[in-house]
Amino acid sequence: MTCAVGLVHDGCVTIGGDSAAVSGLDLDLRTDEKVFTVGGFVFGISGSFRIGQVLRYALTPPEQKQSQSDMEYMVTDWIDTVRETFRDKGCLSTWDTDDDPFKGQEHIDAAFLVGYNGCLYTVEADFQVGRSRAGYAAVGCGAPYALGALYANVEGLPRERLERALNAAVRFSSGVRDPFFFVESQS
Repeated sequence: MTCAVGLVHDGCVTIGGDSAAVSGLDLDLRTDEKVFTVGGFVFGISGSFRIGQVLRYALTPPEQKQSQSDMEYMVTDWIDTVRETFRDKGCLSTWDTDDDPFKGQEHIDAAFLVGYNGCLYTVEADFQVGRSRAGYAAVGCGAPYALGALYANVEGLPRERLERALNAAVRFSSGVRDPFFFVESQS
């Protein structure tokens, strides 16, 4: 339960996130922020805080080969390193429901946003890496509200737009709470 929302503007990625940790009807406002930077990457996480902790403190991103496009790098070497880091730190689960088409496959109990080289990517539970043509994305239970707010409000600086989106998520989702935090990639 959370909301992380990101936006690309003039070659810079800005990501904002809330502070809620929700389990059932229990709510805690965490001090370990869901948005952070690691090297040339900016992140915004939803789901398990452990996923964010591992990304923030244990991930050593591999070097991108000159022959690779950014997307090729993200969906091969980069995500393979992320997945291996999660495996080493005990963060992977396995789908085991008999009627699940992904039965036996590893996944994470999270989704997250990644800004890299002026592009915004979404990483889903099954490790797929995607890029929206919209130039913005969101993850977490507040994502639909944040996306609607970004779509409807195209005016303002990136941080202002993200703050409006997060406030919409707070208003309509019981799993999103301020204070909000923001990170920005270097352009």
